Amino acid sequence: MEEFSKEIAAIRQDYCLSSLEEGEVGGNPVLFFEKWFKQAEDAHCTEVNAMTLATVDEEGKPHARMVLLKGIEQETFIFYTNYHSKKGEQLKENPHAALVFFWPELQRQVRVEGTVEKVSPELSDEYFYSRPIESQIGAIASEQSGVISSRKVIEDKVKIIESDKEIKRPEHWGGFALKPEKIEFWQGRSNRLHDRIVFELRTDIWKIFRLAP
Repeated sequence: MEEFSKEIAAIRQDYCLSSLEEGEVGGNPVLFFEKWFKQAEDAHCTEVNAMTLATVDEEGKPHARMVLLKGIEQETFIFYTNYHSKKGEQLKENPHAALVFFWPELQRQVRVEGTVEKVSPELSDEYFYSRPIESQIGAIASEQSGVISSRKVIEDKVKIIESDKEIKRPEHWGGFALKPEKIEFWQGRSNRLHDRIVFELRTDIWKIFRLAP
């Protein structure tokens, strides 16, 4: 084994902060997620609302990237993006997606799987106009995931948009709501014997299971 690979393989961290029992989680995983999220906020976890979003393309190849959770509405997980971006196009073709939250300060992970649909234009407007004006301009200027010749292309577009008297949300920019069908709560434990509690939606009823670590 190469020396650098040995160094990577030797990285170890034992998890011993907490445990997770079936009696703690209740019967609604979204409510329990909100409880864990609040605890992560209180613990000042870095980028507490950052989550990995996984999608698949038309060839069935997986793609993953970090995005930000921007709300929980009617028990759905909401995030915003350019609908013409790679993830936007992939979700249009295949609405199945997965989210992963990791809060290392609490030694916790949450996995969410489900299907997505666009949120209402009104909700997209509400969030878009709540953003700093610089972020609004950036969303308009960027043809997200498109190839550009240089950064100057974007900077020039920003200057042009800044001169406009009125900034409007583009129709191709807005929110997605992921409706969960499966949620796994993972609590790190010593010796890699982690606690894993899973909720799975079956005929509109949440079933609860414990998984081997």
